[in-house]
Amino acid sequence: MEIQKLTKEIRDNYLERMKVRPPEKLATSWYQEDLLYAGAGKSLFIIVPTPGCSWALSQSGGCTMCSYISDCTLEPISADLIIKLFNEQLGKYIDEIKSDGKNMPIAIKIFASGSFLNSQEVPKKARDEILNIIANIDEIKEVIVESRPEYVNEEVLKEIFSFIPEKLFEVSMGLESENDFTREEKINKGFTKEDFEKAVNILAKINDDNDNSYVAKSKAYIFVKPILTSEKEAIDEAIATAKYCETVGVNRVSFCPATIHRGTLIERLWRKGAYQPPWIWSVIEIINETRKNLSIPAFMDTSGFGSRRGPYNCKKCNKDLKHKIIYSNIEQIPIEDYDCQCKKEWIAEIESSGLNKSKTRTKNLPLI
Repeated sequence: MEIQKLTKEIRDNYLERMKVRPPEKLATSWYQEDLLYAGAGKSLFIIVPTPGCSWALSQSGGCTMCSYISDCTLEPISADLIIKLFNEQLGKYIDEIKSDGKNMPIAIKIFASGSFLNSQEVPKKARDEILNIIANIDEIKEVIVESRPEYVNEEVLKEIFSFIPEKLFEVSMGLESENDFTREEKINKGFTKEDFEKAVNILAKINDDNDNSYVAKSKAYIFVKPILTSEKEAIDEAIATAKYCETVGVNRVSFCPATIHRGTLIERLWRKGAYQPPWIWSVIEIINETRKNLSIPAFMDTSGFGSRRGPYNCKKCNKDLKHKIIYSNIEQIPIEDYDCQCKKEWIAEIESSGLNKSKTRTKNLPLI
């Protein structure tokens, strides 16, 4: 595939120049208000260092918009060190968790800049010990990890629940788009909707098994505005993807508006003036339509909002709208009417976005 050749070339060039940081510098954490399955509470986010996403480091070159391998060691890291660094990050907030847990539900979200369920990225020994540590913290009610769908199977889920049988366990997967052409040719995701649906069904099956009391959930990440996508197309596709997710049994969705990561195809196009992240107005349109038409919780990531490399309206409204979206995430309510001069520019772009589009059906992307 042309997309894989180009993505691999860009990725390799970036990795050659990238300054790799030691694991101790990569581990980080933060603790904040969040909406959990049990209601309003708090979540502890912990990033554990790993060698990196196997898909990104493969001959495929990885996804066209992602460079989370910048937060990886790019070389093997021992399970013992991963466990040590996890404990250090957890220790920063354990007193707050113990205190807050008396009054509200607490979740822990473990990010590995790849797939937590892939033993090549997070060794089984490290995964088991991390879960064992969490099992002994009664205040933590929900455990959330990220993984590609191919690593979701009944065997690994049963292993996980052997450590945390009384806690809710969610696997977040980057579906990105229900449109096959977008996911395969514009994002280079490397899996099909059938792969995704299989993982969702495995989680639902273990959740519904009468022989246990496990609570397993699925969440889908939806990417807003892939490359070579107009503003109007980005809005429509994100909404359609959310509807698809609800149809196939996904428990929650999280929209991820594009930000420009270094060392990616999306950055190359952006530098050439051939790509721009979505308007914040588009993001609001997506979340409001989703709130009206879906019954499952939907979240909007606000990373990079108002920055040169992220979703942007204008200096007058960027900050206000970001705060409104964050509030909307917690309350799960639409964002009320808000006006700004720049909204007219957004409307004009939406209305004219299809005027120059070719009617010829695209079979592949002529990127090379």
